[in-house]
Amino acid sequence: MAVAADIAAAGGPSLRQRRMLTHAAIFFGLVALWEIGSRAGWLDPLFFPRPTDILASFWRIYVTQGNIWYHLFVSLSLVFAGFIAGSVLGIGLGALVGMNATVRRFLQPYVIVLEATPRIAVAPLLIAALGFGVTSKIAIIMLVCFFAPFINTLSGVINVDRDRLELMRSLGASKLQTLRKLVLPEAIPVIMAGERLALTAALSGVLVAEFIQRDKGIGTLILTYTRNLNMASAFACIFTLTAIGFLIFKGMEVLDHRIAFWKNEAGLRRVSTKRARGWAEKGGAVHV
Repeated sequence: MAVAADIAAAGGPSLRQRRMLTHAAIFFGLVALWEIGSRAGWLDPLFFPRPTDILASFWRIYVTQGNIWYHLFVSLSLVFAGFIAGSVLGIGLGALVGMNATVRRFLQPYVIVLEATPRIAVAPLLIAALGFGVTSKIAIIMLVCFFAPFINTLSGVINVDRDRLELMRSLGASKLQTLRKLVLPEAIPVIMAGERLALTAALSGVLVAEFIQRDKGIGTLILTYTRNLNMASAFACIFTLTAIGFLIFKGMEVLDHRIAFWKNEAGLRRVSTKRARGWAEKGGAVHV
């Protein structure tokens, strides 16, 4: 402990900073090897364009031409629309099935069978039924996003502490009160884990829909660049999706910590401080 304190006092890099520096060194080392391999002819430049060419493509599609912005807006609008629809359906149905043993016994097997069906195989059927356009795309994304919230909500509802459940029943709480006051707060961390998976899966869903329909969106742009053998621009679009997926995942982690604040010490401390400040402003006495 004394050595660690001395290092911290000396202004040395923290563990988190050292990890970031290590990851940055690995990343830039791999990029340098990629560039060298492409220039030396070890890698096929058609399928592995130089990182410098990819950077030039980033500048072109974002600044010079600016054609990616419209396609990004279309794709992300579909992602969030399908995610919201799939999450509402998944969480709602998961809570219903979890709270009602009879419904669970009859409905759960069919949902599991549907989950085992490859979603890509169902996509053409949805397009045939709903036609080309926004509706079928949202339906595909909704189907992709449905299962993680449903399974996680069902698991969270089923695994609620039985003693607390019996206590709620002995106090005469209705099913709605039990759901609001006990079941959902207990299940929220599990539900949020499903939401993280669903939102990142929504990116795959929108690509599937756009690959099939090929009218607009980032998936259509990737197909266009690949068909024209403009691989540097195709890689720029793919790396854009990678960055968006990473930011979405991290954003959902932050949202998880905010919503389920009682599951982490920092969240409890933040909310306790906020409530204590509110009580103090109202003139209430706060005893420690």
